[in-house]
Amino acid sequence: MLAVGVDMVEVSRIDKGIARHGDRFLNRFFTPQEQAYCAGRATSLAGRIAIKEAVSKALGTGIGDISWTDVEVVNDDRGRPELRLHNNADNLADSLGIRRWAISLSHTETHAIGFAVGTAD
Repeated sequence: MLAVGVDMVEVSRIDKGIARHGDRFLNRFFTPQEQAYCAGRATSLAGRIAIKEAVSKALGTGIGDISWTDVEVVNDDRGRPELRLHNNADNLADSLGIRRWAISLSHTETHAIGFAVGTAD
């Protein structure tokens, strides 16, 4: 099994969401660890939204069947992004036999892109 997803996000959407809804926006879309790592940087947050969308596409569901915080992007000691799935996202990946993920994200001042590949053992 091979599953692939990609997504692009406009950074201005994240800026507007934070300006309009503050912590309510941040808590809906990001885990506490993601919020701490990104420290309010809209470009970094946009990259995480792009990964969350890319993973949901790879799972074949879109965000509707999983919550935003079911997909978490954390960073290792060297800053490399890693994926952690929780709750419905983890259950769905398990039911599809997807056990490993490779993710990549990048951003400019205006756009962020996320790419996710899930594979079976």
